[in-house]
Amino acid sequence: MIKLNKGDQTVKIENGELLSYEVYGYEYMHQKGSPGWRSTDTEMFPIIGPTHEAHFRVQTPKGGAVQDQHGLLRELAYTLVEQTQTKAVFLKEYKARTLVGNSKFPEKSSQQWLSWPYDFRFLKTFELGQDALEITFTISGEKDMAFMLGYHPAFRLQLSDPKIETSHKIISLPEVLAVGSRAFHVPDCERITLKDKNQLTINTNGFGSFMLWTEVPNMVCIEPITFYPYAVPQFNLHEGFQFLNRDQKVFKVHLSVKNQGIY
Repeated sequence: MIKLNKGDQTVKIENGELLSYEVYGYEYMHQKGSPGWRSTDTEMFPIIGPTHEAHFRVQTPKGGAVQDQHGLLRELAYTLVEQTQTKAVFLKEYKARTLVGNSKFPEKSSQQWLSWPYDFRFLKTFELGQDALEITFTISGEKDMAFMLGYHPAFRLQLSDPKIETSHKIISLPEVLAVGSRAFHVPDCERITLKDKNQLTINTNGFGSFMLWTEVPNMVCIEPITFYPYAVPQFNLHEGFQFLNRDQKVFKVHLSVKNQGIY
């Protein structure tokens, strides 16, 4: 377990997963063991969305790839490469076409092995600033590598009627629940505020939109994404790819809190 501290903020990380973000003792992250989801955060890379209707195949400029839902990155282990009192950096590396075991096999998937036709390095950095936590994803690899990126954090809810607010609309929890597993799409958006007992604002850079998901009233996932996968049939998932046209590409998620105090 890694702990970061700055002022009244505390972060707990295990194997690259954000387990806790507390400010003045108030916990903002969904906790493992609570109803809703077995994790607190994860990444969706190099694809977002399900693939079973496409027989777990995704088209790329370098040929087909075998991918299960949300990609193979989550099947790789993070290595800690840097740690200070306020910062921790984790790395995952992949060699093109290396077979990776699928943890969903055989109970939830027919595919035992996953693979991707590109080399890549994936850095995840946590850094505490003044009243905020910034999470940075740095992707490097082969020139013109095809990819999508999504960040999948889950936030704890305490009120029965929390609101999710953008610059254009207010979204209620029942609206998110009603969409189910497809997730509620919030297009063309880089900033969302979760208004619960306390207020948390999520600012992003590089993603472009969000999707919202939950199946229970005590948590909600607010997920920055580069592509909403349900916009196309699964056979056409490749239409959502970005391409790595420089040495690296950086994406940021900035979590900031308001009305801090002793609760």
